[in-house]
Amino acid sequence: MRQTPDLDDFKLPQQHELPDDVIPIYGTDKDETREVSTAKLAYDILMLILLVIDLTLIAVDNILMSEFAGSIVSYLGAPDALSTYQNTYHLSVATVAGFFTIFWVADLSIRWLIAIKKRTYYRWFFFPFVHWYEVLGCFPALRAFRLLRAVVIIKRLHSLGIQVIPEQWLKSARFYYHILLEELSDRVILTAIDNFRAQLSHHQNHGELLHRTVSQNRHEIETALLTMLRTELTPRLQAALLAEQGAKLSADIGRAVEKALIDTPELRKYLKLIPIAGGMIESQITNVGKHIGENVTTAINAHLFNDETLDGLMQSVAHGVAQIDTSRPEVQILVTDIVEDVLIAFEQQVKEQQWKHAQQLPL
Repeated sequence: MRQTPDLDDFKLPQQHELPDDVIPIYGTDKDETREVSTAKLAYDILMLILLVIDLTLIAVDNILMSEFAGSIVSYLGAPDALSTYQNTYHLSVATVAGFFTIFWVADLSIRWLIAIKKRTYYRWFFFPFVHWYEVLGCFPALRAFRLLRAVVIIKRLHSLGIQVIPEQWLKSARFYYHILLEELSDRVILTAIDNFRAQLSHHQNHGELLHRTVSQNRHEIETALLTMLRTELTPRLQAALLAEQGAKLSADIGRAVEKALIDTPELRKYLKLIPIAGGMIESQITNVGKHIGENVTTAINAHLFNDETLDGLMQSVAHGVAQIDTSRPEVQILVTDIVEDVLIAFEQQVKEQQWKHAQQLPL
């Protein structure tokens, strides 16, 4: 029993497997080294000449039959010439255009039959989809699509080294094409920025956007903060301890303990009860208290400023900052100012017209 083929059974043709007379819409491995026969080259040149004649007749006829042409000849004072064309020659030009349409339909049909015979495509009905612009160009109302076939032929001739259009014209065309794309894209981007700024101006939208953005990126915010704290703050704290700050703190604590013992009246009262040795014992106790304060402070500093303790502290700080309350007014004002600065910088970059740079001008 015949089974329905799976999609994986269909082989997607690559560009090098397609004929040369199509607009490439997929595939990038086009083989430009294939030899082209003299007959095919002559056929392309003949088709290009016929397309130029056909498109010229269509353009001239449409212009001369328009109201714009009537206004021009009335301004120039020669309405009779236009009337002669419209009444005498228009029908002949339309007949020639009809013959051209029949010719293109016949040409397309013959090439379709040849493609079926040679099994050019995986299925016989693929041809009109690949040559969609030629199919549309066969309709009188869509004759402008015939220009696409002329473009394809010109591009193929250029790839073979036959210069149909002067290189300077091509450079100018590419230059103005990039100008058009840049100006259009700039207008779209600037409009999108204005719309985004307008949405941010609403307090409710701004709060929801800020909360959603922060909530979705809390882990990334915490990771970035922890990395910065480990890189910037941890070495500074450890360097402060090593740069005599730890020793100074230990000495200050030792002196504070010594002073506290000296200023303790109960201690002095009890030591006075010991004859002769009381003063010496008091001096030794205050000295021992000073050293104890210094040693305890040094031990605490060593514990607080070691890598493991500092890293745990930085993790706690980063996690706490990442859980920031986005409803706080000062947070929203800060984020609004940052976003506005980014938008202004982005607008300035977009408004800079790259095509005006000297190195891009077609001089």
